Amino acid sequence: MAKSYRKFLKLLEQWPVDSSKLNRDLGQHIRERVKESFKTGEIYPTDENECSRIHDSLKRLADNQYGQMYPRKSNFCASGLSADECHALLTTEFLQNQEVLTKEKPIHIPVMVNEVLECLKPQPGQIFIDMTFGAGGHSQCILESAPDIKLFVLDRDPVSYSIASRLAGKFPGQVEPLLGKFSELPELLRSHGVRHNSIDGILFDLGCSSMQFDVAERGFSVSKDGPLDMRMDGYRFPEQPTAADVLANANEEDLVKILKVYGEEKQAKKITRAVIEARYTFKKLETTSELGELVASVCVDEERLDKLQRHAHSATKTFQALRIFVNNEINELNYGMILAETYLKVGGKLVTLTFHSLEDRIVKRHLLGNVIDNAINPLPLKYTNHSLWYDRNEIDSLLHSNWKLIHKHVLTPSVEEVNVNPRSRSAKLRAAIKVRDK
Repeated sequence: MAKSYRKFLKLLEQWPVDSSKLNRDLGQHIRERVKESFKTGEIYPTDENECSRIHDSLKRLADNQYGQMYPRKSNFCASGLSADECHALLTTEFLQNQEVLTKEKPIHIPVMVNEVLECLKPQPGQIFIDMTFGAGGHSQCILESAPDIKLFVLDRDPVSYSIASRLAGKFPGQVEPLLGKFSELPELLRSHGVRHNSIDGILFDLGCSSMQFDVAERGFSVSKDGPLDMRMDGYRFPEQPTAADVLANANEEDLVKILKVYGEEKQAKKITRAVIEARYTFKKLETTSELGELVASVCVDEERLDKLQRHAHSATKTFQALRIFVNNEINELNYGMILAETYLKVGGKLVTLTFHSLEDRIVKRHLLGNVIDNAINPLPLKYTNHSLWYDRNEIDSLLHSNWKLIHKHVLTPSVEEVNVNPRSRSAKLRAAIKVRDK
């Protein structure tokens, strides 16, 4: 019996436990099973042959004998996902989200859905792209609004991708789930044979989804204690820095810029100074509650209110700034707007829902054009170079936008909608029609 036990222990030394799998790791299960079996005497010395058989089977798995004997002929599985994408969908984070997704309570209420449909006006057989699928509320309404709609749904979050896959089963042949960021869209559409100037409508519902805010482990919400992660891609890119990494490594000057530009935080210098002092005096900030408490201690004399005149946490803008920086949201949005103009056909419609001024500013400048520096610049125009000169052709090209606005001003949610869904309070809807090619 002792000999068999030592054999199992030696085998398990080469089979490390994967702590990220949270009670789902085979190595951990085997350890507990072997320990319990020998403890209770379930495996007796007379069962030497059975012990050897189990040991040999486990050793073949530990040595990846079958993987070497039958090498993969493709880097993708039958679902079309790569090995890394499959791994992302089987993480603890994804499986924990499954519990949220299966609750009867709706996890997401689509914002301004009636206004979105009124702007897009889906017709039978048209092709649309939902650039920010999230929980799929807008996508499902588009599919139900007219027959034979073809819809490409994109999201960088593996959890949202799993919801999109279920929606594809509900609308067979109509939904194509795509896992990736805006910058990955051209390659994804190329694999489906989608050409430029071929899409009838594109929707952006920007910002964080309710699912991401409601799961503490994602680290997006200041009101829920969890690790300072904030990566929208989940574990698709393990090398991507988290919010905790940014706070632990960014120098003071850069951190001030992040909070000031991306969060529009007036107390950026004071908050940054406190973060730097905490880094070297106490410890690195690793959880949302630690960061929230630190910012609250800096802004102790300041009372902040949201648009509904409710109390707002003083760290809200700090969290927004870190999330935007970690996920490179401004650059992704800028490129996403360029792609929308590229893939929409003339007469195609673009609808955007933004939730803070940075996003809205980028969208507005794409639709109206930045006539000062010929670039979509997130900084105020007063910082541009006014000594630049342009010839007549350049001025004409800048003044003639390829878009025609559907509404003269932005649309905002009705009072009734805000009462039902307070998270819609900051939404701004802009819609435009593509009137010419580049």
